[in-house]
Amino acid sequence: MYKRQGSPWAARRVGHGTIQEVVRKTLLTYWNTVAFQALYARTSGWAPSASDPAPAERPLIDRWLLGELNALTEQVTQAMEAYDTQRAGKLLSAFVDDLSNWYVRRSRRRFWQGEPAALRTLHEVVETVTRLMAPLVPFITERVWQDLIVPVDPQAPDSVHLSTWPKADTALIDPTLSQQMVLVRRLVELGRATRAESGVKTRQPLSRALVAAAGFETLGEELRAQIAEELNVSSLASLSEVGGSLVDTTAKANFRALGKRFGKGVQAVAKAIAAADAAALSLALREGTAAVEVDGESVSLAPDEVIITETPREGWSVASDSGATVALDLEITPELRRAGLARDAIRLIQEARKNSGLDVADRIALRWASTDEETVTALTEHAGLIADEVLATDFASGEGDDSYGEPFADEGLGLTFRLRKA
Repeated sequence: MYKRQGSPWAARRVGHGTIQEVVRKTLLTYWNTVAFQALYARTSGWAPSASDPAPAERPLIDRWLLGELNALTEQVTQAMEAYDTQRAGKLLSAFVDDLSNWYVRRSRRRFWQGEPAALRTLHEVVETVTRLMAPLVPFITERVWQDLIVPVDPQAPDSVHLSTWPKADTALIDPTLSQQMVLVRRLVELGRATRAESGVKTRQPLSRALVAAAGFETLGEELRAQIAEELNVSSLASLSEVGGSLVDTTAKANFRALGKRFGKGVQAVAKAIAAADAAALSLALREGTAAVEVDGESVSLAPDEVIITETPREGWSVASDSGATVALDLEITPELRRAGLARDAIRLIQEARKNSGLDVADRIALRWASTDEETVTALTEHAGLIADEVLATDFASGEGDDSYGEPFADEGLGLTFRLRKA
């Protein structure tokens, strides 16, 4: 039995909230993930079986999550053996956040389709996390165990508190993949930031994104595809592959960081940085370190010691941070605009599904009409995509018969549609 060293629920400040707020958020996210797994397993009629794909045969994002799960098991075990419940809680909180806000969100379509690999991976993860959390939140984890684990596993102990402590399978831990996924998520954050700054909404597809970051060249197609999907761009390429510069670059010293190293000599270093080729300096810092000459001597510089400012050229939006850069091509062609209109229609139909009281997995039939010529073209061109996204087995223009519900309308798209359960 683990003893509690102090109270992990004590009212101490952590980041932007108290321990209680962090715990509440973590438990809510955990509970929502459990409910999500239960919903789609039930809808798909899925239960764990020997026919489910082995970990090595599952998609890359599943293998990444299982690697993170086993690394978590190792770390939480070490923390609990040291009676450090606060560290264990922080590790679990960070993992649950990654599970919900990255894995589940990125795999949502796979769950809609009832894919066994996704359902089995999430089930395994929820089971292990439930056992890891049991000493800290005994009642909630017992409820999850009884509702989610016992009904589908005849060999499961009667209580989570009678189950064995999880043991990490180190063979599933892939440090390289873990670091690559960190880079993927970082580039996605940069891309979202530059979209927000440009004012182009995320639903509007763009033609391309260009990336400059250490390690980007090593990313495989699956990981690059995740970046492209998250940023809603048609293609992704290295910034170095495109001739010319998309930004005007300036460099200046970060006096706070440099002052700790150079003291009174910081002004000489600052002058050397200002006189250097800013673009070359930026490129070198992306690779790790750069150097400038000060009084005849070479002085190395770290990324946090130089402030790089990159001003995008017209037609581009660029974000940079700590040596990584994401540039978005903002030119919106008629084809891209129509693709954006189709995604706007998807959002409206999804909202209508919710307002109609349909289950998330219900298939629908839909009839639509529009007074806007471009909207008509967009919905016709992208009918297959829209139908897939809104789970429509019947998607066509027209009025529909009396079996369809009340119409939904949007003035911006000049769109009116009605739907019913298929």
